[in-house]
Amino acid sequence: MAMLSRTDKQLSDGNCYPLGASLTEDGVNFALYTQNAREVYLLLFDRPDGEPSDIIRLPHRTKFIWHVLVHGLKAGQLYGYKVCGDFDPAHGLRFNEHKLLIDPYAKALTGKAHNLDNLLLAYDADSSASDLSLDARENSSIIPKAIVIDDRFDWQGDQPPNIPFEKLYIYEVHVKGFTAHPSSHAQHPGTYLGFIEKIPYLKDLGVNAVELLPVHEHYDDDFLLAKGLKNYWGYNTLAFFAPEMSYSTQQTAGCQVAEFKTLVRELHQAGIEVILDVVYNHSAEGNQLGPTLSFKGIDNRTYYCLVGPPHEPWRYYMNYTGCGNSMNLANPHVIRLVMDSLRYWVEAMHVDGFRFDLASVLGRENGAFQGSASFFDTCPKTRC
Repeated sequence: MAMLSRTDKQLSDGNCYPLGASLTEDGVNFALYTQNAREVYLLLFDRPDGEPSDIIRLPHRTKFIWHVLVHGLKAGQLYGYKVCGDFDPAHGLRFNEHKLLIDPYAKALTGKAHNLDNLLLAYDADSSASDLSLDARENSSIIPKAIVIDDRFDWQGDQPPNIPFEKLYIYEVHVKGFTAHPSSHAQHPGTYLGFIEKIPYLKDLGVNAVELLPVHEHYDDDFLLAKGLKNYWGYNTLAFFAPEMSYSTQQTAGCQVAEFKTLVRELHQAGIEVILDVVYNHSAEGNQLGPTLSFKGIDNRTYYCLVGPPHEPWRYYMNYTGCGNSMNLANPHVIRLVMDSLRYWVEAMHVDGFRFDLASVLGRENGAFQGSASFFDTCPKTRC
């Protein structure tokens, strides 16, 4: 069943780059990569838990990038995608037009994803066919929406400290855990702003660089929630461009972006560099039994390393990471995704460097580690 397209918005072709949602003088340009889809729909929302206010079929495709310019939209607009194509998991195709998907280039999300009644699964969990069966239930109301972000920010002349590597005193720290306990006496405990309150403490220690444990938006796995737990450490990335919403004050939708930038600016003013612990080796979607949140439903065969027996050649996921799946860094588009993410955190968020979780997985090509893998050739030879 194809989704009906409806809109009262003025549309034009737009541009295929940059990917994601980009503000223009006339509105917002949307661009999404998917090689194997038949159709792509952009859904606009007025409320995080509401029905779509507009459904727009993207008619324009340039080299597998589907794009449209929607006139009149502004920063703060909520959106998601539905992608139509074959549902053939045995051959690596997991398109399900009933499931709303998060933009891989989303710069902020409205909330956390929770797998209520298994609605985040693209397959019927009650079927004997397991992940080979299609779940035709809609789930737009429970999926976090991406937020169109205005990148403008008052950096107050911010400049990177550029401290020589051999002179760095690096303090590894969890953004929330640093001030979450009442003993911190922070006015905004467990947040980016609360962290700022403790900069004098870092200075007293002699610290001149902080390595922040993952701050990318992450997903809390079902088995943890079933135990009343959450993924505290954050090594389960859902969106590689979006700062973790739960570390913000949550006063306004998308405030996590400006609050993270404020943290970086204040650390720099104190002479402290900002290094991010980043997780590009896998995503939060797990294996064939995991949720469909973004990549699986947009273009599973592009984003993941897949494997299977001859009659089901791409049903399963190579689990180099021990986390259910492995991102396919041998694919040029996936490399571009990672490099665009790194570039965004440097150029738009002003971070100074990165620590790569399971970096060896990023160098796997043709089933084995390659010292000359494409990712290593592409990544700038710096002190990241």
